Amino acid sequence: MLKHLRTIMAGVLKPIAAFMLRLGLSPDVVTIIGTLGAMAGSLGLIARGELFAGTMVITFFVLFDVLDGTMARLAGTSGPWGAFLDSVLDRFADGALFAALAIYFVAQQEQVGAVAALACLVLGSIVPYTRAKAESIGFSATVGIAERGDRLLITLVATGIVGLGVNQIVLVVVLAVLALLSLITAVHRMVHVYRQIHAAGAQS
Repeated sequence: MLKHLRTIMAGVLKPIAAFMLRLGLSPDVVTIIGTLGAMAGSLGLIARGELFAGTMVITFFVLFDVLDGTMARLAGTSGPWGAFLDSVLDRFADGALFAALAIYFVAQQEQVGAVAALACLVLGSIVPYTRAKAESIGFSATVGIAERGDRLLITLVATGIVGLGVNQIVLVVVLAVLALLSLITAVHRMVHVYRQIHAAGAQS
């Protein structure tokens, strides 16, 4: 879902990317700015209960995640370092968002919501780790139904509408479902890697 949106946004942001390159900004700097801005929106606004404002700030800075890639392609500097930096900083931004939601729910005395947010935080780190670990030992783990971009988009939409006055139970349910989907994805990837290892006769 988000992959198609990223493709569309990359085309829309292309003139802005070219302008920022002319200003002398590098894709890495834009990546860092986007991450810091998203973290500020999470910990500075959402954690304090400003859900809609926080969602708008994070959404704005999420666009930097598309912008840096477009800049790198225009400058001809796309490479492993940019991909590595982007992936690592994504974990910071995601962690800040779900930690902020957990803090918000604790303040609201909503224990189920806090647990669901923490589950999303933990499982959201395990899902990409399964892929990275699989690739480090020569196998693949790209299967699953809860990709990072889709989890982020759904979380932001739910957070935003609750910030507009919708009952917060909507956000609690969304986070619980996302946590479950993340768990299913992690297990799916583990099984997928096990089957590859078994087929290769490399099982220890």
